[in-house]
Amino acid sequence: MGRIRIAVDAMGGDRAPDEIVAGALQAVDDVGVDVVLVGPEPTVRALLPGGEPPPGVTILDAPDVIGMHDDPASSVRTRKESSLVRCAEAVRDGVADAMVGAGNTGATMAAALLRMGRVRGISRPAIAVTIPRVGGVPQLLVDGGATVDCSPEWLVQFAAMGRAYARIRLGVDEPAIGLLSNGEESGKGDELRKKAFALLTGTPGFVGNVEGRELMSPRPDVIVTDGFTGNVALKALEGAVKTVADLVFGVLGRDELKDAARVVAPALLEVAGELDPDTTGGAMLLGVNGVCVISHGSSSARAIVNAARLARDCVTAGIVDRVEESIGRAG
Repeated sequence: MGRIRIAVDAMGGDRAPDEIVAGALQAVDDVGVDVVLVGPEPTVRALLPGGEPPPGVTILDAPDVIGMHDDPASSVRTRKESSLVRCAEAVRDGVADAMVGAGNTGATMAAALLRMGRVRGISRPAIAVTIPRVGGVPQLLVDGGATVDCSPEWLVQFAAMGRAYARIRLGVDEPAIGLLSNGEESGKGDELRKKAFALLTGTPGFVGNVEGRELMSPRPDVIVTDGFTGNVALKALEGAVKTVADLVFGVLGRDELKDAARVVAPALLEVAGELDPDTTGGAMLLGVNGVCVISHGSSSARAIVNAARLARDCVTAGIVDRVEESIGRAG
């Protein structure tokens, strides 16, 4: 396989276009990929050295931009010249091997779904978010926000895709799968979870219900839930980790603890780096017929580099075909 080409939505995210373009340019050297910068050409050119694309970089003009607060479905259907839609079309048409977007999550999912289509056997896509476990293999949460309203059958599909992705991407031979609920007992949860539990019982790797406290824990390897609950859980976890970090470093900043801080702070900073979302760069959108990496809305240039790395690895591993094969076997 030659150099992988990644379409990057230059206008997606809170720090676009400056940080996004800077990260995409850095990815060419650091990750060893070619990049298609998608956005209004004059805007993109203004951020390039000398106004010209360097080797390994091309520009795909897209004069329109879907904002963070725009309605996802209607925007994707009507704003066909937007950078996000053009990114998805670049993958569909073979202009790029993968896409990376840090903008409107719902619109990114809709663009990938409508332009690339679904993997055979999958009803709805799901975002596979890696959750860091200090010193160990990351945990996987599916769905992180792509499909808010789910049926029990869709959660079963999310479990199958998550299990396949954990094997391929995270190297877990026999991933343990838990269903996120408000208690471990089989009768816990709302009707969605009760029905999903019944459908998942007996499927490979299923270990039953798990509670929110199991996030970042050694088991399970994959946590399955609907996109609404999953996104709330992720945001709560993100806020809790930030608050704890602020408290710890605030205490270490006291004058009487300065000597201790000099000893402890380097180790704490190393751990904090593992928990930084910029380290992973983004999450894979499972269930669409192409590689689509969705990055955090506040992504920095470093995050875009790591998102490009994730996209490259997923293309190299043939992740879409292998997930489809796994779904076929599960069906």
